[in-house]
Amino acid sequence: MLPCGVHNYSYAKDMAILRTKTHWALFLLLLALGGTLPLYCSGTWLAVAILIGITIIAAVGLNILTGYCGQLSIGHAGFIAVGAYTSAVLTATYNFPFLLGLLCAGLMAGFIGFIFGFPSLRVKGFYLAIATIAAQFIILWVISHWDKVTGGQLGLTVPFASIAGFQIRDDFHMYYLVMFVAALAIFFSMNLARTRVGRAFVAIRDNDLAAEVMGINLWFYKLLAFFIGCFWAGIAGSLSAHWMGSVSPEGYSFMESILYVGLIIIGGLGTTVGPIFGAIFIRLLDQLTGIYLSPALTAAFPNLPSGFTTGIGPMLFGIIIVLFLVLEPRGLAHRWTLFKFSYRLWPFPY
Repeated sequence: MLPCGVHNYSYAKDMAILRTKTHWALFLLLLALGGTLPLYCSGTWLAVAILIGITIIAAVGLNILTGYCGQLSIGHAGFIAVGAYTSAVLTATYNFPFLLGLLCAGLMAGFIGFIFGFPSLRVKGFYLAIATIAAQFIILWVISHWDKVTGGQLGLTVPFASIAGFQIRDDFHMYYLVMFVAALAIFFSMNLARTRVGRAFVAIRDNDLAAEVMGINLWFYKLLAFFIGCFWAGIAGSLSAHWMGSVSPEGYSFMESILYVGLIIIGGLGTTVGPIFGAIFIRLLDQLTGIYLSPALTAAFPNLPSGFTTGIGPMLFGIIIVLFLVLEPRGLAHRWTLFKFSYRLWPFPY
């Protein structure tokens, strides 16, 4: 949808992502800012930027599954764990190259998501959510008890990512790798929404019965949505494993799955920019409450109960989700759309 008075006179221009000189200028400015960020960013905030990038990759997958196709999943952290452990085992135990391990991590997570997607053929809504919660706990139970392969509760040590003989040992180089993959995920999501598959996903989300009457194969597209969504979760898990240098079950808790659902709600379900805004907002909120707010409250009120300040972040997160559901259910992406139209900046169709 374009503002009043703006028209596209060719199919190529209508499908283009960057349509005017202003769009190209904004895009190049974004590339310049993102490309030079490690040069003037401290180590702490560079790590936060990497975490945001990995979160965006995983959130893009969940947004495809839940935002586009309408299949509610509350076990996303479990599929991220599948990708992390697949890459860790293949590279550490069997000496697979990093890029091959990364691809296998995505494919394995997608395959496990495909299996757990079968309940979506019979149930939907909150019943499907319960099924995905079960997937979360089953995956973590297998990881915790398959000691010979996964290391159990102790986890595994993961080698550095290596591409063409170059080892990525520091956050400076890891930042560029993560952001490159995040850009690929965003580009894939943006174009998927404009394909036949993307339109089928949206039709199923809006009314699966009507979609089936129109000839859309619900079995195929629902399972495809689970595969694609979990594929990107596996990619994110692999990157996080090689960045952190180790994996353990504690890093993929049920609360992480809840966080991802809240993240795409705050960012904006079914939009390309929603996972980006949600990841940036939630990760920065988490860091700011942990780095600044909690120590400030502890210093100002030393008599507060033990552990009270550490709960400020989760409490704010819950309050913000409730406020977004009530005041802006379409998320930050809707605010961004209004801003673009107000200032006649509309570089992206979604």
